[in-house]
Amino acid sequence: MEKSKKIYLDYASGVSPNPSSIHTLGVSSKSKLENARKIVANSLEARPLEIIFTSGGTESNNLAIQGIVGERTDLKNSKRSVLKETIPHIITTNIEHASVLETFKMLEKRKLAQMTIVPVEQNGIVDPKKIKKAIKKNTILISVMYANNEIGTIQPIKEIAKEIRHFKKMNRQDLLNFPFFHTDAVQAVNYLDINVEKLGVDLLSISGSKIEGAAPKDGQAGRVGVLYKRKNVPLAPIFYGGDQESGLRPGTEHLSEIIKFVQAFEFSQKIKEKENKRLTKLRDYFIEKLLSLNFKIKLNGNLGKRLPNNINITIPNIPSDLLVIELSARGVMASAKSACKSGDGKGSHVIKAIDNSIKETDGSLRFSFGRATSKADIDYTLRTLSKILTKLKRWYN
Repeated sequence: MEKSKKIYLDYASGVSPNPSSIHTLGVSSKSKLENARKIVANSLEARPLEIIFTSGGTESNNLAIQGIVGERTDLKNSKRSVLKETIPHIITTNIEHASVLETFKMLEKRKLAQMTIVPVEQNGIVDPKKIKKAIKKNTILISVMYANNEIGTIQPIKEIAKEIRHFKKMNRQDLLNFPFFHTDAVQAVNYLDINVEKLGVDLLSISGSKIEGAAPKDGQAGRVGVLYKRKNVPLAPIFYGGDQESGLRPGTEHLSEIIKFVQAFEFSQKIKEKENKRLTKLRDYFIEKLLSLNFKIKLNGNLGKRLPNNINITIPNIPSDLLVIELSARGVMASAKSACKSGDGKGSHVIKAIDNSIKETDGSLRFSFGRATSKADIDYTLRTLSKILTKLKRWYN
């Protein structure tokens, strides 16, 4: 009898075994994929069928927002909904990531939705009461990021969810249970509670690009994102061509990257509490020393209700890009604003939203920490920044 062996003749389905294939290697891949889905679901206190793998946070945000609006459009003739004759209404804040804000603006421009942008307070935190006040009878979606990517402020997601539930209780006009609540948790996932039941959200976005691997050689868990979608939330796909991911995200799943993502995700959740405490001490130490440098440095965002790894400051009369370049030349890598929009020559919409007194000539810097950040790094950065500011103040006054 000839010895059993595996001959792979399914390259048209993929160089690696396709989880959708029914042969033994495909079934094995499918098993690994579903195990990865289960691991993520357990961390979120969700069901595996509520986890959708995407390419990253931007796609997850787009799927959540456009998916809700698209599903509402598909149901516009349904007798179940009092919204059938009106353009749907959507709500967000003025400090969201571009993948949320620009998607909202696109939907309004195409007359697929009307939007309300609720401004945050000067501390960078939105008032839940103002969110509730903005809700209309035709509101179908509210999207508020969990933690801001530029100034690190943490939004009161549980309190907002409570206000939305109260609105629903008092306005039982729609069997589809609008409005739904989405949060962009891309920056929050490493440090904050992401239990979706406790948060009270219907949709939650995660990106692997913000999650470090279990070891330095692993790098980040990029190329993969997650959208949590509560079981009964109606969602339409935003592109077509396959029935993968419950028909919401067509295309063969990138299994090796998903496994890499899940390994990094699991590790980040395991060390979350310990790392949170360590970084909070470093953050508070850094802020205290920064503000004592006597260069009129201003901290942007709430001091306490912020991510443990985020410090965002404004320095009067010195351009942001110049500060970034000067720091970089001395081995310190910081950013002038969100890395996604750095280099576009425009100021930060987040900084402008919380302080309209900041001038175009004022510079803002974001310092964000990771597992490799040490107190020695902080002390070197403080010394270096002080020298740079001493030099530049001679030219910029």
